[in-house]
Amino acid sequence: MTPNQSRHTTSHDQTDDASDATWDATLNTSAASSGCSAHGDAAVEGRKAVAVDGAVKERNIKRLRRIEGQVRGLQKMVDDDRYCADIMTQISSVHEALRSVSRELMRNHLKHCASSAMQSTDAAAESMYDELVDLMFKHSR
Repeated sequence: MTPNQSRHTTSHDQTDDASDATWDATLNTSAASSGCSAHGDAAVEGRKAVAVDGAVKERNIKRLRRIEGQVRGLQKMVDDDRYCADIMTQISSVHEALRSVSRELMRNHLKHCASSAMQSTDAAAESMYDELVDLMFKHSR
């Protein structure tokens, strides 16, 4: 997400599809020229990674599915009026699991996407520097 965008819901009744569409639109609008695609302008049309190790991708998918289950468990805890401290402990667990996925994505981004951009044009390298600074700022909070 860009710094000027926020992701929040106004109703518990919104569908996951609407949230996914908003998230996809956000992903497609930021840092399009960062060099994170195999062919310059392809980043604008869907932003594909230069390379992703299949085993890493599968581990991340498994982690995200586990996290999805944890979030559903959190919803049930709230619905069941569980003790606040217990819910907060589980939220912390989900947060750390997401950080683990983020760390793996950053590792892949640096290894493939960033290194490719750094070896490309000056404009692509400069754009990647800016993107990396923004990523570090966002993830150091």
